[in-house]
Amino acid sequence: MRIDSYQFRVIIVDGVTYTSDCLLFGETVHSNWRRKQGHQLCPEDLQPVVAAKPSVLVVGCGAYGMMKIAKELPQFLQGHHIAIEAFDTNKAIERYNELSQTGENVAAALHLTC
Repeated sequence: MRIDSYQFRVIIVDGVTYTSDCLLFGETVHSNWRRKQGHQLCPEDLQPVVAAKPSVLVVGCGAYGMMKIAKELPQFLQGHHIAIEAFDTNKAIERYNELSQTGENVAAALHLTC
């Protein structure tokens, strides 16, 4: 899977346009993704990703990095053997595509707005 482009509120993945936050794992795009606490990413927000068992989760924290990562999330993911990399969403998309092209089993959690 490849992310073709991103701009505030809009992402194009393999030619399909999405206008809400999304999770990417395997060959699946889970659109309309909502977090329990809005601008905080918590372990319970990532159950579909954990079930997919990627080796890396790339987090897009928004165009301005407003989504925060709960302090317990890195340890939670480590317990499932998933590394986490977090960036603003533009950089996260670059990183996701880079890892995906190398064959890495990568997932993404992308906040498309602030």
